[in-house]
Amino acid sequence: MTTTAFISHEDCGLHNMGPEHPESPVRLIAIQKVLSKTGLIDDLLQMESVHVTADQIKLAHSSHHQSDLLQLSPESGIVHADADTALCPDSMHAASLAAGSAVLATEQVINQQADNAFCSVRPPGHHAEHGLAMGFCLYNNIAIGAMHALQHPDINRVAIVDFDVHHGNGTVDIFKDIPEVMVCSTFQHPYYPGRLHDVQRENIINCPLSAGSGSLAFRQQLEDAWLPALQRHKPDMIFISAGFDAHEEDPLADINLREEDYYWATKLLMDVANSYGQGRIVSVLEGGYNPVALAFSVQSHLEALNGK
Repeated sequence: MTTTAFISHEDCGLHNMGPEHPESPVRLIAIQKVLSKTGLIDDLLQMESVHVTADQIKLAHSSHHQSDLLQLSPESGIVHADADTALCPDSMHAASLAAGSAVLATEQVINQQADNAFCSVRPPGHHAEHGLAMGFCLYNNIAIGAMHALQHPDINRVAIVDFDVHHGNGTVDIFKDIPEVMVCSTFQHPYYPGRLHDVQRENIINCPLSAGSGSLAFRQQLEDAWLPALQRHKPDMIFISAGFDAHEEDPLADINLREEDYYWATKLLMDVANSYGQGRIVSVLEGGYNPVALAFSVQSHLEALNGK
């Protein structure tokens, strides 16, 4: 029987960038409701998020990244880090819990307390670069988790796979010169963020998809580009930047995936993890801005992780 840890915290809902912002607290509420209604939540090892430490942040970010964000954080109202990314008084608290969840999930899986783990947290992370918050992201949660894993003596190589509809520029920025970490991404192109998508490295596998692409094009990229690269890299652990905004009902993009595509992709990644990394997978929520489509996509992702 597979043990899947489900890590979340209600305080992730305190991060609020305004009533019209798509990266809304409603996202996590919708996930919780669907998992409760289907009963899947009862099959998961439910855990509460913990805070990240300053030293863990510095594994993936510049020495002043945290202090810069804390200095920007307002006592009231909202301030903007960029046109898309805002902070309210509780944002740094939520961001600390989101990044800390990735670390906790990593420890649970490496220490065999869980076979795999999913972090239902926000704000997301994959656009946050080494020294820059952007694209709804403050800390790069998945990068912090992956770097934490590499501190463990049993973990020498990891892979980060990212099927969010937006390219994970932050993750590429952090790992482009760290060959122990392979980063595989599918993403709509040309599209936001329009940076670092053309990095040429053996450990960076960028797979752009044109608007209007669907399931077949997505699955072909995973089979033709990701799979041989992952088999070559032989990761001891896989991290998933699990963005579900490539769904056909998402308002922010045009790739037109469905829940069954996320189930299929997760199973493919589990096969790789079973071949090289004792099944070790940590998945962290990224995008997904239609709350209903997001919630049912997470349900499919978790069904696959949990061996359903």
